[in-house]
Formats: sequence, structure tokens, C-alpha cells
Amino acid sequence: MKEISLIGSTGSIGRQALSVVARYPEKFKIAALVAHSSAEEFLAQVEKFRPQFAALVDERAAKSIADSIPDGVRFAYGEEAAVEGVCYGDTALVAATGFAGLKYSLRAVAEGKNLALANKETLVCGGELVMGKVKAAGVDLTPIDSEHSALWQALNFRKDAPFDKLIITASGGPFYGKTQAELEKVTAADALKHPTWKMGAKITIDSATLLNKGFEVIEAKWLYDTTPDKITTVVQPESIIHSMVQFADGCVMAQMSYPTMELPIQLALTYPERLDCGLKPLDFASLGQIRFLPLNRADFPCYDLALTALERGDNYPCALNGAGEVAVGAFLKGRIGFTKIQEAIAYALDRTERAKIVDYKTAKDTDERARALAFEWINK
Repeated sequence: MKEISLIGSTGSIGRQALSVVARYPEKFKIAALVAHSSAEEFLAQVEKFRPQFAALVDERAAKSIADSIPDGVRFAYGEEAAVEGVCYGDTALVAATGFAGLKYSLRAVAEGKNLALANKETLVCGGELVMGKVKAAGVDLTPIDSEHSALWQALNFRKDAPFDKLIITASGGPFYGKTQAELEKVTAADALKHPTWKMGAKITIDSATLLNKGFEVIEAKWLYDTTPDKITTVVQPESIIHSMVQFADGCVMAQMSYPTMELPIQLALTYPERLDCGLKPLDFASLGQIRFLPLNRADFPCYDLALTALERGDNYPCALNGAGEVAVGAFLKGRIGFTKIQEAIAYALDRTERAKIVDYKTAKDTDERARALAFEWINK
């Protein structure tokens, strides 16, 4: 039986991960649950899954449910206490949002836990550091992003398999083909209406700007130990083909399914075994058109900034993420317009001082500086 510490249990990925665990109680057990502040939902999860350990980052939220935690569950709160959650079980499923995920991932690897990774920022902000730690510890890192799961499947569950090209697909989000004038009128409500996926607010906005696709290119570089020239992207609006791998003989292997995160979540926990995950099989006769459209850097400034950060290397992707988190937060609160997200990120990147990410502290320093620069631009 696989014992899982689930970080980010009340988010979209966390809830679906619990659905997978509930589907196969003979195969999985929740050893620890960690969330930020959704107290009532978190309490219901603790009552249902009875982990050894449970923690909320937010102290006020934690205190509101402390007296209701079931007997036998160790309960704690605060950032440091929450990170302790990865010490339980044999596999840490990290689905925390944002830069915070890096600390959980590093601690999990240090504790010798296998890492099922749904937090993009872990590799965006600390790719070289994290992959070095994973290799040294001899633990498994299995990807949960639908695109990286697709690549991993096409590579026969091998991150060291030879290939000619990794082809990452994008839905294009809700604004593919829109003019600059149209984008300047976009509201948060508009941007949160993703055409094919249901996700959390931050990643939905990143999908609308295509920053998220840039993150995935950065992740692919580290996951598959490759160079940016061997990674390409293409828009696949129907979100049926989740990514592809091209090999030396010209063959292209694609992973296809209706859009769902339960498939990559479950596969990250069960591979190489494939089990029913409640997903409807593809009905090819009724699929209709499956299109491929270009994803041009110049048309998506946030995507372009992500690739620029990757090309610069060192701590620039970390700065990209920190500034992006602040800019998206400001957009969601109505403080800046949709097209200003890219301007805030560019401002921070242009003022970032190069540094090598050698430990969590150097990543944290870069993150804090980038956030401060983004706030500086927004407040102007």
C-alpha cells in the first residue's frame, strides 16, 4: 500500500487526488494532509481520511477547527509545521500553489520520499537544484501536469529515454487570436473562463496569458535533461492530445484522452500499472476536428518572457515566477489590466541581478526581490 502525504489538499489537484485515493482504498492511504486555509473543507477531509498528521498554514483557520480534529490525528499549524507533513508516508504529492511548493518538494526529497509533482514552481524556480537532489537521493519524481505526464507516457515512463523533440500542446486559452485592443478590455471573469479545463484561479490566468506554457517548457528542460531547442509548443484547441514526442526515425507518439487531471494524478501513483480512473474512452467517430495551430512567441508576451528567462538561466525563471504571482494577484483584484501582467513581469526581470540557485535561501531571496519589483511597478 502506498502511503501519501498530500500537500495542497483543498485545491483542485488535491481534491482530485483524494478522489483517486477513495477509488482505490486497498492501494492508497493518506498519511498526512496539508492545506493553507480552507478550514471547513479541510476538516471534512481529515474526518474522512484520518491521516496521522494534519496541518493548516493559516493560524486563524487552524484554530477555528482545532477542537474538532478527530482523536489520533496529530494537528499543527504554521508554515514550518505544514512542511513537516511531507515526512509522513512514502510518497509526497505536492500540489501546493506557487513558490511555496519548492520548500515542500526539497524537504520531501531530503526525507527520502518519492515525489509526485503537481507544483510547476518547484522546477521553474529550482529546477537544477531539485533535480540534483532527486538524483543524489535516489528517489522517484513523477510528473502530474497533464502535458508532462503525456511526455512521460510517450517516453515509456522513462525520463532518460532518447528523443528528437518534445512537443508540448496548449489549448490556447480563451483569448487565442484576440487583438491587443480586445485583450485590453479583458476582465478577470473573462480570463477565468477556460474553454477546456477547470483549474484554480492562478493557473487559469496563467493559461490565458500562456505564461503557464512557458513554465512547462522550463519544467521540460529539467525533467527530461534537455536543451530548449529540443522543446517546441503547438496549440491544440480541443485539448485531446496532451503532448507528443518525436523520435529519431520520424515517429511521433502522442497521448490522447478527454481532458481530466485524474488520469495523470492516478498514473503518477500507480505507474506502470494502469487502472480505471472513471474516464470515458475517446469516441473517435464523434470527435470531429482536431486542430494544430501555431504558438508564436511574439503573439504571447508572457510566454515570450518565460522563454527569455529560460534562455538567461540561473535565477531568472525564479524571478519570472515571483513577479508573475504578484501580477496575477493584482489582476484578479482589479488593480491592473490583463495586458499589464506582462509589463509587471518584464519590469522585474529587467532589474533582476543574476545569481545561481544553490539552495532554498537563494531561491527565496530571488523570489522576494522579484515580488518587490513587481509591487513597485504596480504601485507606480
